[in-house]
Amino acid sequence: MDRISQLSDTLLLRILSELPTAKDVVATMVLSKRWLPLWKSVPHIDFDDDSYEDTDTGRFSRFVDRSLILHKAPIETLHFELSQTSTVADIGIWIEMAVQRHVRDLSINIDCTSSTTPVTVPRSLYTGCGMLVNLNLTSVTLTDASTLPSFSTLKYLYLVFVKYPGEEFVRRLLFSCGVLEHLYVEQCFDDNVTIFTVKVPSLKSAILHKTQDRYIDDEDGFVIDAPSLELLDVYNITGGFCTIESAMPNIVKANVIVNHGPSEILSAITSVKRLYLCLPSYSKDAYPVGSVFHRLVCLKICTSEIEWFNLLMCVLKDSPSLKALKLELFCVRDEEQRSCWNEPSSVPACLLSSLETFEWVNYEGTEEEKEVVAFILRSGRCLKKVNISSETTTPTRNLSACTHSRFLGLCSTTFLLFSYVLACHYSSVLDYSEKLDYLDPFG
Repeated sequence: MDRISQLSDTLLLRILSELPTAKDVVATMVLSKRWLPLWKSVPHIDFDDDSYEDTDTGRFSRFVDRSLILHKAPIETLHFELSQTSTVADIGIWIEMAVQRHVRDLSINIDCTSSTTPVTVPRSLYTGCGMLVNLNLTSVTLTDASTLPSFSTLKYLYLVFVKYPGEEFVRRLLFSCGVLEHLYVEQCFDDNVTIFTVKVPSLKSAILHKTQDRYIDDEDGFVIDAPSLELLDVYNITGGFCTIESAMPNIVKANVIVNHGPSEILSAITSVKRLYLCLPSYSKDAYPVGSVFHRLVCLKICTSEIEWFNLLMCVLKDSPSLKALKLELFCVRDEEQRSCWNEPSSVPACLLSSLETFEWVNYEGTEEEKEVVAFILRSGRCLKKVNISSETTTPTRNLSACTHSRFLGLCSTTFLLFSYVLACHYSSVLDYSEKLDYLDPFG
């Protein structure tokens, strides 16, 4: 007998659990009598129909049926990766089998590019999966139910391109998850939900996205009431709104990518430490006047609006502990669209006492941008790293800034560093992390 076969059942089951698919696991039964019954006790099973031809879909369904029927031990993890229309019709039966096996991690991912038949999840998912800890659903349709049980153990919930019975169902579904900590939602254009409401006191991370092909109006948006949040990621660039109904004192990281109304979000996350703010459009009321980001240490601003310098100065003024700043222009404007820059009468406190890293992506070298760079470098007393990159094909456009009089006021160290940056602009990407041995805060 080989040495592997002499291992304990516990170790062998762990090895089998690492195999890619259930088909690979079952194939080990032919190795020897020692391996013959082991596959029936594997706690982690992945069914994937990708290895079956279109004509073998019935064979795949029979394989799943027999595997689940013959499986003897409880199943901790059960994953389905399905793409072919003739197999997804059996998903209801398979879920009922999963319920009987007390599954704790259930994943149903339907490749909608290959299947046009809607996959409806049966009510047994709500009534029998009381031990679920992780639930991952992709491109399925949820069935309505008059009452929903308490998902008392569910901590991870992923809903991608899911179609719902309606908004009230979503509210009740999330409310039934009493210990939910992590939520990922990606709404498709026809999911029957206009206002997606998240009211979960235990929630620690929420990633809420709306697809770009979704038709958005003023009544479409998110409502969030999650006072325990530590991570917030909101993506909605086509319109709509995002309402925050409670403060988030524990927030650590936030990615805010919205087209309208970021003021309310920013007002609720003033305790954030790392902020990525992307505003395709910007208005004067987009920033919450009077807010102070007293814990913010890392800031990235991404926009295409000509008024973004005003937003930058507002955030810098209200972020006294900022250590890393990254600016990114993701849409090149016409020459007529010039950003308006007015140097502030007072220098933000972070430039004088804390800012160590300054990075600018897609730097174009306009007169206004040179003014901003000059102001930050002249005022940044603690700067250790400057990283400037550009998409321009004419590097000499920015090289002239080296000799411009506005840089003569820089301290000698910073001036030499920035001069070296511009002198190397022919490489387009200017990074001095190796010379300064500084960890990139945006990585």
